[in-house]
This record gives sequence, C-alpha cells and structure tokens, in this order.
Amino acid sequence: MSSTGFGSGEGAPDSWLTLRGREFRSRLILGIEQYTDPGLVASVLRAGRCDVFITTFDLEQTRSSLLMSDLDETVGLDDYVWIGTTSFARSLDDALLTARRLRQSYGIEIMKLDVRPADNLPDNAQTVAAAGELVAEGFEVLPFILPDPATAQALERAGCAALRIMASPVASGLGVTDERALRETMEAVSVPVIVEGGLGTPAQVVRAMELGADAVLVNTAVAQAQNPAVLAESMRHAVVAGRLAVESRLVPALDS
Repeated sequence: MSSTGFGSGEGAPDSWLTLRGREFRSRLILGIEQYTDPGLVASVLRAGRCDVFITTFDLEQTRSSLLMSDLDETVGLDDYVWIGTTSFARSLDDALLTARRLRQSYGIEIMKLDVRPADNLPDNAQTVAAAGELVAEGFEVLPFILPDPATAQALERAGCAALRIMASPVASGLGVTDERALRETMEAVSVPVIVEGGLGTPAQVVRAMELGADAVLVNTAVAQAQNPAVLAESMRHAVVAGRLAVESRLVPALDS
C-alpha cells in the first residue's frame, strides 16, 4: 500500500501515482459513464477537483454515450489524465477487445480493467489473466477485484500499476462490507490501492480512506444524486477528511 504524501486537495496536493509522466493528485476519481450532458460532466469533475477523465467503448452498443467532440469542448480533456475502462466487459475477451480499441482510437495506454460477468462482480481469475496480457502489450493496468490477498499479489507480480478493490457490489450503496478482508488485501501489496464499488455516502468514503485506501472511485451515488455537483464536492471533502485521519496516525477499529 502506498505511503505517498497527503496534500490537502486545496491547491496542489501531492501525487499518489505517476504513470506515463502524468501525475494522479486528486484522491477522488469519478466515473462518468452514466451521464448524458457534457455540461454536467464538466461541473461534476470540477466540483470533485478530479484530475482523471475515464472513457470506454460499449461493445454491445446498447447504452447512450456522449460525443467526444462535445466533451472535449465542454470539459477540456487536455486538463485531465485520460484513461480507458473496460467497465462494460463481461468476459476476458471483451475486456481485451475494449482496451485495444481504446488504444487504437484514442492512444490510451492507461487501462482501468474490469471483467464483470452477468452477476456484475469482478471475476478475479479472468482479471488476472487479462491483466497479464495487457501488461505484456504495454498497457498500464489498474484492475478491479474482489478482496483477496493472493489475487492482489498475483496482479502486483504481473506488473499492474495500482489495484482497485471492491468495497461492496457496484451501485449497492452498502459501503465497505468486509473491512478485515479489505484491509488484509491492501496490506498484502505495495502498489497504490483504489477502493470502489458501493460507496454511496461521504461517510462511507471517509471510512474507506481511514482503512488505508490511497484513493476512492465513486460513480452511481454522484450520478444519481439530485445535485451531482454538490455531492461530488462533498465526496471530495470526505476523501480529505479520511486521509487526514490516516496522517494523524489514527488506526480505526474494524467492524466485526
């Protein structure tokens, strides 16, 4: 687990990850797959003071999407670390195809790797296999897994740049449901760890940070809020609060 500096989030926080010469400074990452208004995407990313922009291909072409030209004009993509995601992939093959298309179309080399079959839970075995292929092809890979120290260590050995560990099922709003498993998985590796999935409130984000996350990724809670930009700002403050607790050397008790 990374021990990079905190930074306040107000001004120029310290970077917690550097890939391909681009620094990740904000410890709040927001997904944008659920938005249909470029202006709202821009306001949410600004409110969260995010520095990452995530894009994907929908291989099934069943979901609404935003035109990249509209996003570039409204959001200003050059201001962000631009990464890809395979969040709609249901299999190893779909994940590999999505990643390769994102590289071919946009030159994206940093990949947020998801392999989530019909149950929408990360398939750890397929994820390890896909990550190995993508790393061999020169991608920087950030895979999403269920908490499991052995899987996390396998991905670190494969050369993944950071790990994303599930707090609870995506869009569930349940927060961290197994704190011990999450902490044990984070402590098993030395690469940075992003916690995501089911983080539905600022309090849940604080808890994820207290437990040792280097960053959190939030999507559905903000996208479905009555005022997404306001909740994005609240989530940003929650990340800062949680990280300050870590810097104060607070060691939180685990839920039984």
